[in-house]
Amino acid sequence: MFTKRIIPCLDCKDGRVVKGTNFVDLKDAGDPVEVAAMYDKSGADELVFLDITASSDGRNTTVDLVRKVAEKVFIPFTVGGGIRTVDDFKVLLREGADKISINSAAIMTPELISQAADKFGSQCVVVAIDAKRQKDGHWSIYKNGGRVDMKMDAIEWAMKAESLGAGEILLTSMDADGTKDGFDLDLYRAVSKIVNVPVIASGGCGKLEDFKSVLEVSDAALAASIFHYEESNVQNVKKYLKEKGVLIRSCNNYIALNKDYYRIAVKSKEDNKILIKCLKELIKEKENENYNGYN
Repeated sequence: MFTKRIIPCLDCKDGRVVKGTNFVDLKDAGDPVEVAAMYDKSGADELVFLDITASSDGRNTTVDLVRKVAEKVFIPFTVGGGIRTVDDFKVLLREGADKISINSAAIMTPELISQAADKFGSQCVVVAIDAKRQKDGHWSIYKNGGRVDMKMDAIEWAMKAESLGAGEILLTSMDADGTKDGFDLDLYRAVSKIVNVPVIASGGCGKLEDFKSVLEVSDAALAASIFHYEESNVQNVKKYLKEKGVLIRSCNNYIALNKDYYRIAVKSKEDNKILIKCLKELIKEKENENYNGYN
C-alpha cells in the first residue's frame, strides 16, 4: 500500500495567494513566499504553486516568484500555469521546481506531454484537469482556469494523458472547489479506476473527515481554504488520519534539509541502477581519499 500525501496549494494571482469558490470570487490569502515557508515547516508532503491567470492572460508563469518560493521549501514542489513548451519546463525545473503541471497547453498540444516526459521523465509531468459535471452526469474538462468548456470527457482525457506519459493527474472538481462541502468522490473514484498513475484530488475539502474519505479513492489530497484560513493545519490532518489507520508520510526528516542537499529523480529502474552504481563508486573513492590521508 502506498502512503498518502497531503498537499497544500497556492493559487496565485498578481503575486498573491488567492482563494475563491467554483473558480470565482477570489479573496487574498497572503504572500506566497511566506505561506510556502509555513507549509514547508508544518510537515506538508508536497507543495503546488499555480499561477491561475497565466494561461488566460497569454503569459508565462512568474519565474521570479517561483524562484523565491523554491528557495524556502525543501519538499517536492510542483509549478503550473502558463507553461506551453518543453523550454518552459526546463526554465522552471532549473529555478527549483520538481514537477511541472500543465493544463490548457496539454489540451491544445497533447504531444507536449510526451515531449516533456521523454526529456525530463514522467515523474516531472503532472497533467492538471479541471472537470465540471454536466446535466447528463459526465464530467467535461475546462481550460484557461475554468473559463472555456472544451466539450471533452474528463475520464477519457485522463486516460489519454496517462498514455502520452503523464506521471500524475491533478484532478480538480470545479463544482466542489472552495465550497468546503466535501470532495466529489464519484469523480475521483471514476478516474482512479481507469488510470495507473497517482491521482491527486482537489476541490471541496472542509473538514478532517473529508481527507479520509477522498484518500480512500485517490492517492493524495490537495487543499487550500482549510489551510490558508487556519481552520486546520497539516499536523492535525496527519494526526487524524494516523488515528484512522491511513498510511501517511512522515516528513520529520525534511526539517534538517538545506541547500546542501539534493533530490534526484530517475526515469526508469535501469537509470536507478546506474545511479546507485555511480553513488557507490563515489563513496568508495571518498573512502580511499580519507584512508590515504591518514598514511
